[in-house]
Amino acid sequence: MGFWTLFEVASMPILQVLLISILGALMATDYLKLLHSDARRSLNKIVFVVFTPSLMFASLAKTVTLDDIISWWFMPINIGLTFLVGGILGWLVVKILKPELHLEGLIIATCSAGNLGNLLLIVIPAICKEKGSPFGDHGICASVGLSYASFSMAVGGFYIWTYTYHLIRSSSVKFKALKAAEEDALKKPNNDLDANEKSHLLEDDVAVSITPTNSTAYDPENQTKTCEKADMEPKKEEVTSWSKFLHKIVEELLAPPTVAAIIGLIFGSVTWLKNLIIGSAAPLRVIQDSVKLLGDGTIPCITLILGGNLTQGLRKAKVKPMIIISVVCVRYIFSPLVGILVLKAAGKLGFLAADPLYKFVLMIQYTLPPAMNIGTMTQLFDVAQEECSVLFLWTYLVAAFALTIWSTVFMWLLS
Repeated sequence: MGFWTLFEVASMPILQVLLISILGALMATDYLKLLHSDARRSLNKIVFVVFTPSLMFASLAKTVTLDDIISWWFMPINIGLTFLVGGILGWLVVKILKPELHLEGLIIATCSAGNLGNLLLIVIPAICKEKGSPFGDHGICASVGLSYASFSMAVGGFYIWTYTYHLIRSSSVKFKALKAAEEDALKKPNNDLDANEKSHLLEDDVAVSITPTNSTAYDPENQTKTCEKADMEPKKEEVTSWSKFLHKIVEELLAPPTVAAIIGLIFGSVTWLKNLIIGSAAPLRVIQDSVKLLGDGTIPCITLILGGNLTQGLRKAKVKPMIIISVVCVRYIFSPLVGILVLKAAGKLGFLAADPLYKFVLMIQYTLPPAMNIGTMTQLFDVAQEECSVLFLWTYLVAAFALTIWSTVFMWLLS
């Protein structure tokens, strides 16, 4: 496969994203007024509650079986490593560049969470169909590649809606808490202006004259009880902090996309459940068809929202050029290099199947642009939406060239 042929294949899904983003940006202008901020927020909630869960369930229930989960056991580990590597590199970017608080979670998320969904579903079958592909018969390759891409999307979605969801949510909570504290500090009157030296001295005299009136200060028995209560307070605080932590984990695991992924995994793994909704003879196949129809609206809606945010992002967002350059370098230089080393080591240890297409999918997982669902999360928690759209614009513009170059390198390594 020639370089320009591969470039055309890799650039098609990127161009689709950019074209739909431009449409969303036009719809959000004052001329059309179709995607104003309230409309984007409402559409985003529908994407979160309805479209994304439908996409997760439909993909998992149809393409993944229990045998696939067993034989592809390294893929969830590999996807987890992409998040780990990207997260560490993103954390280093945050520590070095010290961006504003509301951008920290976004930067780590864009460095760690790759677009394991629609890009793989488009790119992998397209590469298989091209002449000169090193993956054998194009029909079998496209079918198997579609299964790899669907499983990758489902597993990636689980990571995104747990780890990345937690990142964006935590960043939003910290930023809003800081903002509220600053507003309270501005509203609070400065009492020191009304005070003078004499009033401070009087307050000190009153404070000194106050003495304990109860028997606790002199009763050893009461002092012992007081100490026991003081010792119990840290334990209660520790229990409370753990309960809050567990509550947050459960709440994030109960996010609609995560629940849909778990249910879809169950239906895909259990044969009799799968036969109920999958296949032309399935008695409840209308359920799968309806869910798939809803899921197909996920990517267009997310992309339109990102395009709408882009109109404000280009005017309001203050993303330093070094942040954009750093994110691009992490996604398209450092992460793929680490991925090659990881998979070379895994191959020598015998963890990988012999199928070169399987290895190619594992490698390309380190090279993808940021996950589109990050935009859904920033809109959901009302934090850094404009900055997210600007980062996505630049990372997706570079993605066409990066995917092409790295795909060529990966196929050369596997040939």
